Amino acid sequence: MSQPTDINKFRKQKLKAKGKANTMCRRGFHKWQFDDKKQFDPKEGKLVSVERCERCGVTRSHVQ
Repeated sequence: MSQPTDINKFRKQKLKAKGKANTMCRRGFHKWQFDDKKQFDPKEGKLVSVERCERCGVTRSHVQ
């Protein structure tokens, strides 16, 4: 007979990970990833790279 598993242990880990991601982004510690597509800014005449946060989906752009 196998040992019973503790379901609360798994629930606690899941909630802890979810809360960490939300708290980190709220305090300004985003996890930025570069978006693959490059965009062209006609006013500046330059390429713009877009970064997106893995956790919350917020975007920011940089002119190259």
